[in-house]
Amino acid sequence: MRNKKNRTVQLIVLLILIILLMLLSISIAIYATVSEDGENMTQMSEIEEPILEQNTERKTEEEIQNDTTGSIMQELETESVMENEENMTQVSENKDPQEYFTQSVITDEIYARINGCSYVENEEIVLEDLRYLQVLYVGFDAEEHVGELIVNKVIADDILEIMRVLYENRYPIERMELVDEYGGDDELSMQANNTSAFNYRPVEGTNKLSRHSYGMAIDINPFYNPCVRKYSDGSSKSFPEGSDEYVDRSKDFPYKIDKEDLCYQLFTEHGFRWGGTWNNPQDYQHFDKEPNK
Repeated sequence: MRNKKNRTVQLIVLLILIILLMLLSISIAIYATVSEDGENMTQMSEIEEPILEQNTERKTEEEIQNDTTGSIMQELETESVMENEENMTQVSENKDPQEYFTQSVITDEIYARINGCSYVENEEIVLEDLRYLQVLYVGFDAEEHVGELIVNKVIADDILEIMRVLYENRYPIERMELVDEYGGDDELSMQANNTSAFNYRPVEGTNKLSRHSYGMAIDINPFYNPCVRKYSDGSSKSFPEGSDEYVDRSKDFPYKIDKEDLCYQLFTEHGFRWGGTWNNPQDYQHFDKEPNK
C-alpha cells in the first residue's frame, strides 16, 4: 500500500518537473526572441543614425552650395548693373558737343528717308542746297538728346551756332525729329510739339510755298507757340489743334517764346524774322530768312 502511494507521489513530482521544464523552455525562447529583436533594433538605429547624419550633412552642403551660387549670381548682377550705369555715365560724360553739332550733305541714306515725303522733285529747291544737321538739345525731361534737322545750306551755320547756345543754356526743347517721322504732316508734327525745319509744302490755306520748302525756316516748340490765323468773319484758329490755351501771350506759362526769350534773342541776332510780330498770321513758333534765289 505504501509503495503504491510513493509511486503516485513520484509521478506527480515528475509531472511537475516536466511542466516546469516546458515553462522554462518557453521563457528561454521568448527571452531569446526579445533579445534578438532588441539587438536588431539597436543595430538598425546605429545604421540609420549615420545615414541621417549624412543626409543632414548633404542638405547642409547643398544649402551652402545654393547660397554660394546665389551670392555669386547676385554679385555678378550687381557688377553688371554697376557696369551698365558706368557705361551710361561714360556716354553722358563723353558727349562732345563738337561731335554732334555737325552738318553734312544729304546722303543716300537721308534721301531714302525724305524722298516722297518732306522732299519731292521740284524746280524750287535741289538736294545740293540742303544740309543735314545733328545737334544736342535738352529735353523737357532735363536729359540730353540728339536732334536732327534739315535746313538750307545758307543758314546751316547759323542754326548750328544757335542750337549750341540753346544747349549750353539748357534751353528746353521737347522733341527734334525730321518731319518725315510724321509722314510729312505738319499738323501731326506740331501736335507732337516737334521742332522741325525743312518740309516742301505750301503755306496752310494757300498755294504759296512756305519758307520751310526752301529749308529757310524753323519752328520751335510749336504746340506751346501756336500759329494763329485770323479770318474775315472775325474768327480765328490756332495751329496745331488743341493749342488754344497758349494763344493769349499775356499769360505766363512754360516754353513760351516772346521778346524776352533766349530763343527769340538768338534768332533775331542772326538776322531771322520772328512770326510772332506778324499781323496775320501770328506765328509764335516760326523763325525764317528770305529764300536764296
